[in-house]
Parts: sequence; C-alpha cells; structure tokens
Amino acid sequence: MSERIVFCWSGGKDSALALYRMLQDDRYTIVSLLTTVNQRFARVSMHGVRLELAQMQARAIGLPLDIVFVDGGSNEEYERNMSAHLLAHKEQGVSSIAFGDIFLENLRRWREDKLAGIGMRGLFPLWKLDTRKVVREFIELGFQSIVCCVSDAYLDEAALGRIVDWDFVNTLPSDVDPCGENGEFHSFAYDGPIFKHRIEVTVGEKVYRRVEQTTPDDAVNPSTVYPPANTRSAKGFWFCDLLPCQDDGGRLPKVAWQ
Repeated sequence: MSERIVFCWSGGKDSALALYRMLQDDRYTIVSLLTTVNQRFARVSMHGVRLELAQMQARAIGLPLDIVFVDGGSNEEYERNMSAHLLAHKEQGVSSIAFGDIFLENLRRWREDKLAGIGMRGLFPLWKLDTRKVVREFIELGFQSIVCCVSDAYLDEAALGRIVDWDFVNTLPSDVDPCGENGEFHSFAYDGPIFKHRIEVTVGEKVYRRVEQTTPDDAVNPSTVYPPANTRSAKGFWFCDLLPCQDDGGRLPKVAWQ
C-alpha cells in the first residue's frame, strides 16, 4: 500500500519537477498540494503570485489545494497554522510532506525539526542534484515557467516575465544558481506533464519592494515564511503581477501588493 503524503507547493519550477517525480513513484499517493497564502492580499507567500493562479494550477494538476493562510506573516504564526493543517492531515493517515528543496542544508534541517515535533517526516526528491541538470530535466520534459520575482542582489526587473528556458539560463550571471536555489529568482509553472492543460497568463504590473521598507504585513515579503538562506544581501525584490488571461475580455480585479 502506498504512503499518503502532502506536497508543499510553491507553484514554481522546482516544485513542479519535484511533484512530477513524486507522481511517478508508486510508493506514494499525494492527497493534496499545500501552499501558504497571505490572507489580506490573496497572494502566495514569497512568490507574490495571485491565489487565483495557484488555484488554477491545482485544478489543472487535478489535486486539491490546501491553503495555509497567514495574516501577520511571522514565523511563529506560520508554524502554528502549518502545524494545525499538518496535524489534521496526520489524523487522515498522512505521514510525510514532500518539498522541492535542492541543497539548502539549513532550510532542510529547519523543516525536518518542525515536522519531527509533530511526528511527521520530510521527503526531498530533488535533494543534492546538480541544479543545471535539474533545470535541464525541467526543460526537456516540456515544462514551462515564467519568472515572477527576483532579488536585486543578483538580477533586475528585466528578468521579470522571462520564460525559464536555455536562453534565460545561459544568460544568468555566473554567481546565480540555474534554479535560483539561493533565492535569486522565483517562477510560476504554467505548462508541462503534470498539467492537464496549459495555464494562460500575461505579465502585468512590475513593482519593487525595498527590504528595509518591508513590514511583517507585506503580502509579498519573501522572508516572512522561511528562514533566509545564506545569500548576498538584497536591498529589495522585484515582482511582476502575473494575470490569468480571460476569454471574455473582462477586467481583472486589482489585487494589492502592499
């Protein structure tokens, strides 16, 4: 009998590839995608992507989206709300949570410590893989994703809205990881073998948020959920508002950035 697990879903390329690998593994049955969303602004934490788009991803994948809402954005609030969700899953026979992390030792240790505290364990299908091989597998499998957030310590707004393909990867600065594993960039996956259909998106407003101006209530503060990685110091982050395309020409509602 396969093990029932929950997949921690960011909506980006590494999540998409890790989920693909887990779906191919007969040892596991994925019961839901778990994502963290700022309740005030209806945006996925860290990536700044609209909740509506995460819901579209889940429908296209064919798995329920389990949303952990946070309001103030502190780690304490995140841990409390996440534990409540995971304990509810544990009562339904879920024993493990899968993540798309690749090589951040501190982050993995932090996740495993928190899971151990509630009697669960973490699974890491991409762990310690060469990140250039990871992005090659992602591209060759036919996945597609678009850059939605960048750290100004490594990239600028010109990278926003770019498709993660070889043209993008080969033009990255030498100190930028091909998968953005140090937080250099985040992406939104919209097509590939895990999706029943392509998610059509367009690039909307681009905004810049300085780190020193970011408060715990910021909907897109990338430091409000997970401990920061050891990276070059960023003065701020660029985000682009990805918009779901509409066939009826109707106007999309404005979703706050701050």
